[in-house]
Amino acid sequence: MPMNRHRGYTLVELIVAVGLFAFIMMLASGAYFMMISFNRQAQSIATGIDNLSFALEAMTRNIRTGTLYDCAGLGDCNGESSFSFKDANGVTTSYSLAGSAIQKTVGSVSSVLTDPSVAVSSLMFYAFGTGKPPDYQQSRVTIIVSGTVSSGPGKTQPFTVETGATMRGSDL
Repeated sequence: MPMNRHRGYTLVELIVAVGLFAFIMMLASGAYFMMISFNRQAQSIATGIDNLSFALEAMTRNIRTGTLYDCAGLGDCNGESSFSFKDANGVTTSYSLAGSAIQKTVGSVSSVLTDPSVAVSSLMFYAFGTGKPPDYQQSRVTIIVSGTVSSGPGKTQPFTVETGATMRGSDL
């Protein structure tokens, strides 16, 4: 009785097995790198939108506690790009679009509120009830911001955000 025992794999079998393993790992690593890329894009969009939300929240908080709302000397405004008022300390504060950023000016000191990853293309203020008392309307402001947020190198996502603020104190 002859002894035909196989003591291992042939060279061809090993080459085929290693080739299949390498091909499957190449596909899996490609999917993994793609998921990492999508995650980075989502994180940069979320960071930019969070920064914009923080800036808008700070704006509405200051506007809400302010008085004497004004849009470029017009009183009520219908889509103006700048807005000013007296803050809770009686200091004139204004918000406007400076290049592609939202700028806050308190007295004579200006500062930028938005991150460079957020490019604001449009900042509009709609204010109602800002006439001299008694106008019998509670003052309110609607802010609409449009632009793009960076989602990676050379990639941007558009956004449009609207928020509003009503004066806390009564001007009736």
